[in-house]
Amino acid sequence: MADPNPRILRYGMAAIAEAAQRIGRGECVAVPTETVYGLAADAGDAAAVAGIYAAKGRPSFNPLIVHVADLAAAEALAVFDDDARALATMFWPGPLTLVLPLRADAPIASLVTAGLATVAIRVPRHRAMQALLAACGRPLAAPSANASNGISPTRAAHVAASLGARVPLILDDGATEAGLESTIVAGRTILRPGPIVAADLPFAFVPRVDDAAITAPGQLATHYAPRKPLRLGATTAAAGEWLIGFGPIAGDDTLSASGDLREAAARLFDALHRADASDAAGIAVAPVPDEGLGVAINDRLARAAHR
Repeated sequence: MADPNPRILRYGMAAIAEAAQRIGRGECVAVPTETVYGLAADAGDAAAVAGIYAAKGRPSFNPLIVHVADLAAAEALAVFDDDARALATMFWPGPLTLVLPLRADAPIASLVTAGLATVAIRVPRHRAMQALLAACGRPLAAPSANASNGISPTRAAHVAASLGARVPLILDDGATEAGLESTIVAGRTILRPGPIVAADLPFAFVPRVDDAAITAPGQLATHYAPRKPLRLGATTAAAGEWLIGFGPIAGDDTLSASGDLREAAARLFDALHRADASDAAGIAVAPVPDEGLGVAINDRLARAAHR
């Protein structure tokens, strides 16, 4: 009988070598980034990319982010204008994804881009993903390592609980730093808020129109969702609810007792995982200011609460 549990290895060169071998065989592996854990496969191997969609149960119209080692590798895949190059120079490696025109000769499977003429691309900062990119020598497609529309994983245990044996190997390097998926930018439009906030950006940016077509990951109305109903803006818990507090509002758990938005972002998905695993019938979350990192936090909470 097949083992229902994935293989989990602590980060190290032996773990990276095994992960690279598996990716070379067309498999998917889970690997931490500075944002969340990703489910990585060779972005040029259509069958391997299909394995990502199958493992996650992800709709094929939802494109994936391609991870590369550096700006030079990104320019081999996508066409950069002056704005994009300025952003890459400022924020890469880091939690910024750029949506750019795909080069005609880029060795990227069309399933990665969902058939679009653009590609979402990022240079990650995390040592595990950088080591895996170096070992593979290939661009890696890597959406969050969880079942589609589920809560994003910030720990190896979250990946194992969500995907089980659908992912053969998880590289464990502890909790992720940012705790939120990358900020996604196309031109001068913010398609998805994230750890890099609008005030950090060097140009005047506009948010995405809500009814615009899907052109990048993380734009589905329902996303990042727990199994239990989620109520936002709560100051107290209703009967049967698990309350996630913030600032002066205490609860069964808290995003940040001091009201620190960076701490709240790092703890968000971990807190939702704990609430979803509790005996409570529902989840309530205290109000989070809609400014700075709070914009990204509230974006994820709104999508998680959408039914």
